Amino acid sequence: MGHDGVVVDQVLVVDDDRAIRESLVRALELEGYRVSAASDGAAALEAVRAQQPDAIVLDVMMPSVDGLTVCRVLRSERNRTPILMLTARTETRDRVAGLDAGADDYLPKPFDLDELLARLRALLRRAKPDDEGVESGERSVADLRIDGNTRRSFRGDRELELSKTEFDLLELLVENAGIVLDHSTIYDRIWGYDFGPDSKNLAVYISYLRRKVEVGDEPKLIHTVRGVGYTVRAP
Repeated sequence: MGHDGVVVDQVLVVDDDRAIRESLVRALELEGYRVSAASDGAAALEAVRAQQPDAIVLDVMMPSVDGLTVCRVLRSERNRTPILMLTARTETRDRVAGLDAGADDYLPKPFDLDELLARLRALLRRAKPDDEGVESGERSVADLRIDGNTRRSFRGDRELELSKTEFDLLELLVENAGIVLDHSTIYDRIWGYDFGPDSKNLAVYISYLRRKVEVGDEPKLIHTVRGVGYTVRAP
């Protein structure tokens, strides 16, 4: 609990680089979070089980137990704590591996602190149940079904294995089926922050979602409208 009985989110920072770890801890404490830190993957797993943090900022590259392993272990234990993965700047495969392992978002190093804070806020916000009491309910487009209450999604009889961010993105597109949503609208609704025209973040998530939603010869549902954004529509 913080001042006035307000519940303060706890964030676990995991990075083997001491300078980065300490500066992140300081920055997050200044933002009002309760912060703990771990310098390797094994310590991170212990900390998560002991403290049950509200979110984890997790570096991919660490000796012995790396960030991807931490992520996979937590997800295999059905731990849904939001994970923001810090990846090597140039490696697309790092990002893809991080999302594959179950991370909810990724941020390439070196990162801008404001962007990290914005993404963390978005993850924490999406992890909490809606206060509005709105029934999300089930929606469908063609043979794609998505249930906002149980947060499960299906293509035909096949259940989709989606991360928190992927599910939110697909839900937003399905809710607006047939409508082209521009990049800034999607960034604002999902991340609460427009990363600007140069950001590749959304394109990575869309291509990732397509790999899970459109398998084999299944008809395409997610469409790119060049220079504008994305839409979901029945074939």
